[in-house]
Parts: sequence; structure tokens; C-alpha cells
Amino acid sequence: MADNALVCWMEQEQLWELESKPICQLDLPLNLDQHRHNTFHSCLKKLRVQARQRAGELPITC
Repeated sequence: MADNALVCWMEQEQLWELESKPICQLDLPLNLDQHRHNTFHSCLKKLRVQARQRAGELPITC
């Protein structure tokens, strides 16, 4: 990431307004909320449900 990622920031009171524009323009299959049209959506949604269920079954260790 250090070689390929660029990070910047700006103050924004209503982040969701600024954030929704690029999210809707890009194909981000891991963002289920705004990409229901992606063919990967239903598969990933099922996998996430299974992962949550499995995590709930696992013992908590310290």
C-alpha cells in the first residue's frame, strides 16, 4: 500500500453526500450497501451471513 495508495482528507459536515458520488461511479463489490446491482452482491451477502454465524459459534479466548 505504501507504494500504491494515496491518502488525503478534507473536512465535510455531511460526509455521506461527498462519499456517495465516487462510490456510485466505481464498481466496488465489497460495498454491498450501494452496489446491489453487482453480480457478486448476493454471493458476498451469503458469505458474510455465514461468517457472522460461524464467528458467533467460536469460543472467546483471552
